[in-house]
Amino acid sequence: MTETAQTEISKHAICEIILNEENLAQNSAESTYERKVAITDLLAENSFIPLRTIDDIEAIGPFKLLLDINRGKLVFDIRSQTDQPIMLHILSLSPFRLIMKDYFLICERHHEAMKSANPQQIEAIDMGRRGLHNEGSTLLSERLKGKIQVDFETARRLYTLICALHWKG
Repeated sequence: MTETAQTEISKHAICEIILNEENLAQNSAESTYERKVAITDLLAENSFIPLRTIDDIEAIGPFKLLLDINRGKLVFDIRSQTDQPIMLHILSLSPFRLIMKDYFLICERHHEAMKSANPQQIEAIDMGRRGLHNEGSTLLSERLKGKIQVDFETARRLYTLICALHWKG
């Protein structure tokens, strides 16, 4: 799956995301849709600066981001628009497992609540969902620190994409 941003992209942003579909969770129509939405949101607005590059030179984007999941690790293969390698960063997903498990459970609960719960119950569940999402986003920011600089909103969008890559639908 390849998605490209449609708007003017800054030199510190992702302009294209390419997923290695072979290593992703089972592909249902819902999971494919969630991935596409997550990518579209991330490409619409992001701040993304690789801090360590292959040649130790300042990386000037916009950047292509090739994402792969391999043996429980998320592989960030960052490239220039002309496909020149800039940086390869491998991020263990182990620290995210519990947060993601809880996040998926509360998302299911939210989905069920939308069918029959009152607005106060839905709001309470949604607050919990947002809290877990923020926790995952903060952890992602911390794990990328010193390697890839992202603002909090970009970390949120990246975390959404990481969850979408694991969601089975």
